[in-house]
Amino acid sequence: MDATTLYSIGELSRRTGLSVRTIRFYSDSGIVAPTTRSPAGYRRYDLDALLRLELVRTLRELGIDLAAIRRIADRELPMAEVAAAHADAIDVQIRELQLRRSVLRVVAGRGCDPEETRLVHKLTQLSADERRRLIDDFIAGTFGPADDAPADGAPAEAAPAAAAMVRAATPDLPEEPTTEQVAAWVELAELVGEEDFRARMRRTLPHQAGGRTPGIEREAGEELTAFTRQKVAEATEAGVDPHGDGAAPVVDELVRRYADAFARTPDAEFRDWLAQRFEEAHDPRVDRYWRLVWIVNGWQVVPGLTPVHSWLARALRHQGGA
Repeated sequence: MDATTLYSIGELSRRTGLSVRTIRFYSDSGIVAPTTRSPAGYRRYDLDALLRLELVRTLRELGIDLAAIRRIADRELPMAEVAAAHADAIDVQIRELQLRRSVLRVVAGRGCDPEETRLVHKLTQLSADERRRLIDDFIAGTFGPADDAPADGAPAEAAPAAAAMVRAATPDLPEEPTTEQVAAWVELAELVGEEDFRARMRRTLPHQAGGRTPGIEREAGEELTAFTRQKVAEATEAGVDPHGDGAAPVVDELVRRYADAFARTPDAEFRDWLAQRFEEAHDPRVDRYWRLVWIVNGWQVVPGLTPVHSWLARALRHQGGA
């Protein structure tokens, strides 16, 4: 190969791996113009044209459009500038593909029907402002204006403090969320739209925000509260399912002790009352909300944070319904 050698379109095709049709298109477009023509009128290309064609092939494989390629080949546009802009565009495409992949995995994991799939997709397509507005609407719908009366038994400043707690931990998906974060966001967005959940937040969160000890613990006393925390901690550390039969001995013992403390009969009615008191002290769905917020925001999930109330309430409900 030397600078004086001329090549036909067929020879260029064999050397570059491009089809004759593609080379002819580039030639007709003026991107790789023929160097000359043979006496019979056939196009001929020199070494520079071959090198230019190989550059065009490389840039096309990288996804750069023909208009930009023409300017690069004619040295009208710096290659580095085009490469940087194209890399940025690919970054956006990668993020979009990763989000789509996460959505599909969430849909597959949840066994969504077509309507649920549409909802999941819609929730993940919300902009950052739309996601924040969703949480703002949830806060306003849950706690109302700042001058509304606080929840029953909560300190006067508790409702605004509870709203501030939720607002300070506004969940928002990062630019490149994991599948776990996408799943958590979808569950969270569905959760805050439920009126039953809002009622639970109104009932429990102001007490936490106001720094008030749950009523069941105050009434039961420090000794029984400490014993309860110890027994439940041992059960959770041992992996005892509150909905399983293994929770029965723990529940039975605690029911007897609480019945003695409150001078009540340890029957089904008392179990239901006790479960309700522990649910009011710390609602498991409110716990779930905070866990989802931690996951979405990429914060460290604190395992076992205030696990006593929710574990015991679920165990009581299960044993009471058995």
